[in-house]
Amino acid sequence: MKNVAKTPPKAPSPFGRRNESGFTIVELLIALLITGVVVSAGYSLYLNQHEGWIIQEQITNMQQNARAAMHELETRIRMAGYGLPGGVQPIYAANTDPDTITIVFKNEFGCEATIEHSMPQPSSELRCDGHDVSCFEESTWAYIYDPFADTGEFFFITHVQVSASHIQHRHYPLSRKYPKGSIVMYADLYKFYIDTTDSNHPNLMVQREGNRNYVYAEDIEDLQFQYGLANGVVVDVPPAASVVREVLITLTARTERKDLQFAGEYRRRTITSDVKVRNLGL
Repeated sequence: MKNVAKTPPKAPSPFGRRNESGFTIVELLIALLITGVVVSAGYSLYLNQHEGWIIQEQITNMQQNARAAMHELETRIRMAGYGLPGGVQPIYAANTDPDTITIVFKNEFGCEATIEHSMPQPSSELRCDGHDVSCFEESTWAYIYDPFADTGEFFFITHVQVSASHIQHRHYPLSRKYPKGSIVMYADLYKFYIDTTDSNHPNLMVQREGNRNYVYAEDIEDLQFQYGLANGVVVDVPPAASVVREVLITLTARTERKDLQFAGEYRRRTITSDVKVRNLGL
C-alpha cells in the first residue's frame, strides 16, 4: 500500500480565531444618523438652557434697574423744598409722556450768605461783607435768590475771596442785577426724564444744576407722575408746588433685548409708589 504524505495541520494563531465579518456601509450610516440625532438633541437642550439663563439674567437686571430708579426718585422727591426760601420753586412738573420732574432743595451742607451790596452789573461779584463764605468752593454751582422779586437762578462760582467775603462768577454773568439782601446758597437740582434717543435702549436720565446729564438706570421705558393736592384732587400737572402733598410715580422697565420665547417682545416690569412731600405748603 502506497504511503500518501499528509499535510500537517496549521498551528493555532496566538491571537485567537480570526473574525472575517465587519460593518456594512448601511450599518455605519445608521450609526452615524443615531449619533447625529443624539448630539443634535443635546446641543438643542444646551441652547435652550443657555437662552433661559440669559433671559433670567436680563429679568434680574431689569428688576434691579427698576428698584434702583424708583429708590432714587423717592429719595429726591421726598426732599423737594427742603430748606428753600418761600419763593423758590421746589417742583417743576412736565406732562411730556414719558413725564419729566425737576426737584430743588437746599444742599445738606447748609452753606448760605447774604449780599450786602447791590450788583451794579449782572457780571459783578457778589459782595457778602461780614458773612462767612468759607463754605463756598470754587468750580461749584450755587443758587442766588432775590426775596423782593421772588426769583433766583443757579450760577457757577469761579473764585471765592474768603477774607473779603466776595464770591465771583467770571465769564458766567447772571441774568439780572441782584439787589442787597439777596441770598446765596448751595441748592441741589435734580431733573429726571427718559432719554429715547436710542429706541432700543431708553434710559432714565438725571440732569443736575448746570446741565450736567448722566444715565442713572438703563432700559427704563416709561415714567409717569401724578400729583395729589391738598384738596384731595389728583392731577397730571399741579397749579402750584405749594398745594402738592404727594407724588404718585409709575415706572416701567424692560429687558435689554427682546425674548424670542416671549412672542418676540420685551419683558417688562411696572412698579408704582406714592411719595409724601412734607416740605411743601408749610
